[in-house]
Amino acid sequence: MTTLLETRYRTVLRLLPAYYRRDREEEMVEVYLWDVDQEMQDQSRPTLGEVASVAALAVRSRLAATGAPRQYVLLGSAVRHFAVFAVLLQAAAAVVDRVLNLTWSSTHGAGDWEMFLSGFTGRGPLIGVAEAAEWTLPLLWTVGFFALLRDRRRLAQAAVLLAALPTLWPFVAPLVTELAPPEPWFATTTALFAWLPALALCAAYHRDAPAAVLPAGSPGLVFAACGVVMGASVVVVPAMGDTVWAPATCFVVGALGWLLLRRRRTDRSPACGAVALAALGLLLLSVRVAALYPWLGAGVPFVFIGGALGQAGALTLLTVVLAVVARRDLTAR
Repeated sequence: MTTLLETRYRTVLRLLPAYYRRDREEEMVEVYLWDVDQEMQDQSRPTLGEVASVAALAVRSRLAATGAPRQYVLLGSAVRHFAVFAVLLQAAAAVVDRVLNLTWSSTHGAGDWEMFLSGFTGRGPLIGVAEAAEWTLPLLWTVGFFALLRDRRRLAQAAVLLAALPTLWPFVAPLVTELAPPEPWFATTTALFAWLPALALCAAYHRDAPAAVLPAGSPGLVFAACGVVMGASVVVVPAMGDTVWAPATCFVVGALGWLLLRRRRTDRSPACGAVALAALGLLLLSVRVAALYPWLGAGVPFVFIGGALGQAGALTLLTVVLAVVARRDLTAR
């Protein structure tokens, strides 16, 4: 006779994919019920810890590495590639932005240096602490990137979660300070650009996942190349120095390089790389459009509007090309 507790356990186990339940459901139910008195099984429920462990297993089994159906293996590989590419962009962007900021402030007179320091002082302790955290915490993207490539997964996960925290401040600040609410679409897409890679890294690089690797080059060389491209894009076109310009430019250059590398290789790159880049391109495009929209019709110089529109067009075209490549590769496998 099936008890209520067994029914509840089976309901929780439905979080798992079908292929996993077919092999393990009976064994798992037996383990869960092993030390529960028969008379108590109609009054008991799965504990919060048991539900959380099943939910974590559900994520791990859907973002699989080996031994799972093809769609789950490809999904897991795509999410892992997405996490590596996106964290790399975030890491390089954080370092380049702060290096350029410090360089400009320290080399253009006392007035610019005072303006830089005033961002952390003079507006109360809460805003000062928040501004300091907004400036320093994103540097942890770099820690997360190199920790991930060295297979220090716990460190990488903690670093990227902390690095993503400042993107929540614009939503919290109006509730606890007198700061004005943010532009909603830009704040939302910026938060997604931080939290989706962070959560993808935490979910996809579980204990059964393979170590993270780059398509080409060493982590230090690839990071330096991204930094050079981002820095050059801001220095050469300083009028376009918003928060999206440098990472989006680096993505365009990097994705084109990935396509060329893929074409030159006799062993084609896995389809998951194209899927990951297409998803990242779509995410960057949403941030680019959200950053541009408030400036349309606001009297902003044409060079800014034209450059941003051109970048949005390049992102759109490249994302479509990557999606087509991904579909062809998936069909061919």
